[in-house]
Amino acid sequence: MGCGCSKLSACCWTLDQNGSIPEAANVENEGKGEVDGLPAFREYSIDTLKTATSGFSVENIVSEHGEKAPNVVYKGKLENQRWIAVKRFNRSAWPDARQFLEEARAVGQLRNHRLANLLGCCCEGDERLLVAEFMTNDTLAKHLFHWEAQPMKWAMRLRVALHLAEALEYCTSKGRALYHDLNAYRIVFDDEGNPRLSCFGLMKNSRDGKSYSTNLAFTPPEYLRTGRVTPESVIYSFGTLLLDLLSGKHIPPSHVSILEAFDAMDFLNNTCFLIPSTNLSFVQHVGGQYSFANCGARNFYMHHFVQALDLIRDRNIQMLTDSCLEGQFSNDDGTELVRLASRCLQYEPRERPNPKSLVSAIIPLQRDAEVPSHVLMGICAGADAVPLSPLGESCVRMDLTAIHEVLENLGYKDDEGTATELSFQMWTNQMQETLTSKKKGDVAFRHKDFTAAIECYSQFIDVGTMVSPTVYARRSLSYLMSDMPQEALNDAMQAQIVSPVWHIASYLQAAALFALGKNDEAQTSLREGTELENKKNATS
Repeated sequence: MGCGCSKLSACCWTLDQNGSIPEAANVENEGKGEVDGLPAFREYSIDTLKTATSGFSVENIVSEHGEKAPNVVYKGKLENQRWIAVKRFNRSAWPDARQFLEEARAVGQLRNHRLANLLGCCCEGDERLLVAEFMTNDTLAKHLFHWEAQPMKWAMRLRVALHLAEALEYCTSKGRALYHDLNAYRIVFDDEGNPRLSCFGLMKNSRDGKSYSTNLAFTPPEYLRTGRVTPESVIYSFGTLLLDLLSGKHIPPSHVSILEAFDAMDFLNNTCFLIPSTNLSFVQHVGGQYSFANCGARNFYMHHFVQALDLIRDRNIQMLTDSCLEGQFSNDDGTELVRLASRCLQYEPRERPNPKSLVSAIIPLQRDAEVPSHVLMGICAGADAVPLSPLGESCVRMDLTAIHEVLENLGYKDDEGTATELSFQMWTNQMQETLTSKKKGDVAFRHKDFTAAIECYSQFIDVGTMVSPTVYARRSLSYLMSDMPQEALNDAMQAQIVSPVWHIASYLQAAALFALGKNDEAQTSLREGTELENKKNATS
């Protein structure tokens, strides 16, 4: 399961006469394989990414619209235990392999703690994939619009705004001022609960494709007119995010009277919004006159922005803001944030602020700066203790006897039929011998003859006709009992490939990693096992 480079890399990047791809200029990263603990950008083979994502399993999809999305994002884990996010593009998205590699490599030179950084890409045949850091604590959309335990606190919302502005400032300083389709799903939270900007938006979804999704609530007016995204367009989208943070709502298109909208416009001149169900898509107020701009966008508009204008007219910030924030901030703070949003949402792009001025404006608004993000978010940080089940505690203690008892009692209940899918072959001599090997392995495992168990289970696995995650798990523990932790880790990872949401596989990886002295990686696997076990218990 090596992390090999694709053949295209070898033929395109080494021979000048074939048109080599130049290195993106980046003095800071020159000669450094690691920046802030991250590996340098590289190419990955498709086989590596298939293995990391359990064959692009549906269970590993983390993108908003699941497998129905044209470009799907998966979570995965590399052989070195690094968690990754893999964006798999539509097969027709980037027909020019060279252009895709150039774009990906340019984005991959960026390294900043405000970004979910791009680690690499894959370009084999018609496959186009991006590989980035995986952020474990979901998106801003999840925490802001679909929260479960607690709503996001005012101080944390201001921190999100600041970190996002700092991310945009960094990208602009490195010559990557364009960000495509900036919205609440593009902001993700790391192990410590800190918000980061996904690097995926620094590349378009296709070479000639749209820079924005079909949700026009996030779309700047000039993009609808020209089809082009500019640095000022990014600021416009930032303004819509500020209103999201203030209101805590992600309101779908609905109807508001045009006259009410006109009335609201008196208080923020030159601001633009969409009118529903008409050909007059935009209304703008310039020099005391209302004018219309037909940008070809019907039935979409920024409802929450129209409401914001109307409420500002009445000086009623409390009605605009999320009711969950009551008592957490002053009217002055709320007004200041709305004023900043209105600057970002100016109809004329040249009248919007730049990222540097955004940072300067948001810094004075910060609250509880000394409180860690994970505390404000109410989540466990990377180093925090996780409440463990008895099996999780056994892994920490390396109580292999207790783990053996769990596996023995569990039997093959979690195989979900994977070992019997080819039942029509069970009457052949080869299948009878294979099943006999498994049965002998089970007997040896039960009697703790782990050397014999390894031999018998290996015979079953090597035939390859039937696949059983339980067999991999049992051989993994047998390897641990035989002081062969690396082999145990390999088998635990194979069990997870076969059954991506099986908590036993994650727990066994944790035990093997503890045995290898890789405690940080072991804690990560332990947390994953705990989460998967809790989800299973909640649905059973």
